[in-house]
Amino acid sequence: MTTKTALITGTSRPLGLGFAVARQLAELGYHVILTARDVSRAESLAAQLRQESHQATALRLDLTDAASMDEAADYLTRTFGRLDALVNNASDAVDFTVLSALDADPDAVRSALEVDVVGPWRLVQSLLPLLKAAPAARIVNVSSISAQQIATGLDLGASLRAPAHSFAKHTLNVLTTVLARALKDTPILVNAVDPGETATHPERGDEDDARPASESARGVVWAATLDEDGPTGRLLHDRRRLT
Repeated sequence: MTTKTALITGTSRPLGLGFAVARQLAELGYHVILTARDVSRAESLAAQLRQESHQATALRLDLTDAASMDEAADYLTRTFGRLDALVNNASDAVDFTVLSALDADPDAVRSALEVDVVGPWRLVQSLLPLLKAAPAARIVNVSSISAQQIATGLDLGASLRAPAHSFAKHTLNVLTTVLARALKDTPILVNAVDPGETATHPERGDEDDARPASESARGVVWAATLDEDGPTGRLLHDRRRLT
């Protein structure tokens, strides 16, 4: 097996960041594994990439279901034997209209943490033998500028916009550092990437000034293909360190 492989979570929308990342990695010669809870949606996008002469596979993956993660790991082990890049892109955007931590729905917080933190953590554990089987695997956790509200007190025009989402992404940044330290004696590099304001949900009407997913994806792809002397345990944005 010489072709590099990359698994991207949350690849179910044609306009989504996950699909843009998958396309760019495929253009670099990776066999991309597109995953979603609804595998039919991931398969539609994988088929599109195959029609463009790229290597792409769709898998069902639910970050709230440990069995689906283990099943994905078993499939990858039998089919590829290694994983060169894991992009944790899936997110539970549950409370963008909430403007205060005092108004946060505890169920929304629980759901966001399950999908954005606990799920990726468990997925890394399931895929770790495959990541270690690659010469120099990369793990990229897709973060959000929302997390910076908590990390730095950045004023985004509200006391704490999207508190569940923001707290989960902040915690994902912390997990990135924890995983990087745990893997410091391996060639695996682990980083979080803030993709910036990205127009992935035009139906919401609040992204008119955001950049396209294809542009935001470049920073994620860069982190997924870092050289051996690249950073680890960092929060990155457009190839620059934020922390």
